[in-house]
Amino acid sequence: MSYLVSVTLLWAFSFSLIGVYLAGTVDSYFSVLSRILLATLLFMPLMSWRQPPRLALGLMACGALQLGCMYLFYYQSFLLLSVPEVLIFTVLTPVYVTLIYDLLHRRFNPGYLLTAALAVLGALVIRFDGITSNYLLGFAVVQGANLCFALGQVGYKVLMERYPAHPPQHRLFGYFYLGALAVVVPAWLLLGGDKYPTTNVQWGILLWLGLGASGLGYFLWNKGATLVNAGALAIMNNALVPAGLLVNLLIWNREADLLRLGLGGVILIASLWLNEAWIKPAAAVRGR
Repeated sequence: MSYLVSVTLLWAFSFSLIGVYLAGTVDSYFSVLSRILLATLLFMPLMSWRQPPRLALGLMACGALQLGCMYLFYYQSFLLLSVPEVLIFTVLTPVYVTLIYDLLHRRFNPGYLLTAALAVLGALVIRFDGITSNYLLGFAVVQGANLCFALGQVGYKVLMERYPAHPPQHRLFGYFYLGALAVVVPAWLLLGGDKYPTTNVQWGILLWLGLGASGLGYFLWNKGATLVNAGALAIMNNALVPAGLLVNLLIWNREADLLRLGLGGVILIASLWLNEAWIKPAAAVRGR
């Protein structure tokens, strides 16, 4: 759990940096490409190349889904929806995490779904700002991003379970970023614009996002996913909501409804407590 909490704090700062310094001034496809390229270069020297083909290809597929395809859907959604609407529709990710994990194991644990639903409720309490009437296409696009992110992290967790004799994960994670590059390089060539960083601050933020948020962050997040059950993983997918708002409020003084932030945070914490105190022990007794 400590891995997931650490990355939540790391990403909470990163999202504010993107919103304040990059959004609207640096091409989003270039930003994504630079982040994934830097993360790939970070892990290349650590790579263990002699791996079973299925493991290597599986890791690349996880990266292609969780990073590459997810970003393509996610950035497209901002052309169809307002920012609050995009944020509202992302809170369904925990439900996908629990359902996909159970599907891959050919079982169903209603406790995981219950705690995921509570996490969704907590995030909705924090984020809900009303929606427009013409949002169905945008909703579908955001769900594409949510599904890709959920499939990638759950796929990685299951893959590590099925290859218990794998080398240390840091020696495998380069495959993850190679899979993501296979998606974002063609996307940037076909869809990228001509807005590049113009200041040292922007270049510095991209360097930090590539090596820190993407490189270290996704590695620790996926490693953490292998150490917790599906319920905890689902809940932590929405923990970034209050963390991100708090960072934005404390550092950049953006407006936030503290009552809703507190209430939503309490619901998220309650869902995590329910998972750790009830669902996890019950699943262990059943051998699940």
